Amino acid sequence: MRRALRIATRASELALRRARAVQAMLAAREIDSELVTFRTTGDKHFEEMLPPAGTKTVFTKELEAALLKNKAEIAVHGLSDVSTDPAPGLAIAAVPARDDPRDVIVLGRQLEATPLGELPRGTRIGTSSVRCRSLLRALFPDLEVVHLRGDLPTRLHKVDDGQVHGTIVAAAALHRLEASQRIAAYLEPPWWLPAPAQGAIAIQVRDDDVSTRDLVSPLDDHRARLDTAAERALLAALEGGLQSPVAALVVSATERRVLHGAIADQQGRELLRAELTMDDSQPELVGVRVANDLRAKGASRILDALRGANRIAAPQPD
Repeated sequence: MRRALRIATRASELALRRARAVQAMLAAREIDSELVTFRTTGDKHFEEMLPPAGTKTVFTKELEAALLKNKAEIAVHGLSDVSTDPAPGLAIAAVPARDDPRDVIVLGRQLEATPLGELPRGTRIGTSSVRCRSLLRALFPDLEVVHLRGDLPTRLHKVDDGQVHGTIVAAAALHRLEASQRIAAYLEPPWWLPAPAQGAIAIQVRDDDVSTRDLVSPLDDHRARLDTAAERALLAALEGGLQSPVAALVVSATERRVLHGAIADQQGRELLRAELTMDDSQPELVGVRVANDLRAKGASRILDALRGANRIAAPQPD
């Protein structure tokens, strides 16, 4: 009798719901599984300031270590949390069908019916994301943009109690938490772009565990795999991490799909954009070419300024 697959997951409510979604996919194929929960570095130390390079694996390191030590057969991550530097001995065996990749804005009651472009001057929008703060400052210079600490429920509570007037959240997170009623508006691409691979799940296995790979690989969604490969290749080519001002998304445009990329400096003085039609036979190359276009427009200058910081705020847990 086959032993139930052990699924390593973070212990946050959102991470557990992602892992349970994978459990349901496996159960539909008559594969039993059980969850093994971990608190990651990112969950424990989100109040700290980290070197820029130190943000790359804060939500995945403990889960990947569990795989390598044979404490689990599978690790389930939000793909946008997974470093673009390949983890030795591990592989992403499946990227299931993607959830909504867009960002949304959550507003306090006094502003909840106000379009983002019509918010009063000085409206305080808090977000834990370097990317979101940079985009907000570039697109809405009249807003007050501040760093907002805490896990997702804490950040939503800070909106409710008036510490900030609103915040930016991944749509997929609120959908999965059954909190879609909190969404004041969707931030539509390509005008606004999310984190690369946002809304996608990564199912990770050991390279040498062929039997587990064979069990989970049917969960892979071809479209999600290609699109996220292009977006993550763009991020990798710019050497970006979790706390990066890089944004990317493959967007449908009439009869073609286009990879859009953007980067803004932390002060919002400069917003650079690039795009290229997808080539499904070479999605990574499309990502690299868009990254190169952004570099030609000045992206390296923006990234060098961020890397020059001794410490940046840690990514906040979901």
